[in-house]
Amino acid sequence: MHSGAIRRRLALGLAVLTASGLLAVAAPGEAQAASAYCAGRKVRTLPFSTGTVLVYKRGGYVCAVTLTKKPGVKRKMSVSVQARGNRPVVDEGKYAHHAGPVTVHAGRRCVWLKGQVGRGKFSSGWILC
Repeated sequence: MHSGAIRRRLALGLAVLTASGLLAVAAPGEAQAASAYCAGRKVRTLPFSTGTVLVYKRGGYVCAVTLTKKPGVKRKMSVSVQARGNRPVVDEGKYAHHAGPVTVHAGRRCVWLKGQVGRGKFSSGWILC
């Protein structure tokens, strides 16, 4: 391989790495944080007074994370996902940023999502049917 071809390939590789780095920096913090925990595409953003439940779906699986609106201080947080006919999968404790992720296999069944940050709570009812 000629040195010109090697230089072109190195330049192309550097351009791709630079572009991907810029995209990662430009991504919104909430979306970036949740995608680090859940696979799939985001199907719902469920805001409530003290936080947000982000819901992702991939294949027959549903994944959820509860994010606080004010990160940094540890407070009671939880996230719960329940596929209809099954028991809920829950993560709860004192966290500074997020609770979860929790993942369930729902197939084509409805799911019920719950989230809590401090005194603020959210309950979806049966969704994603």
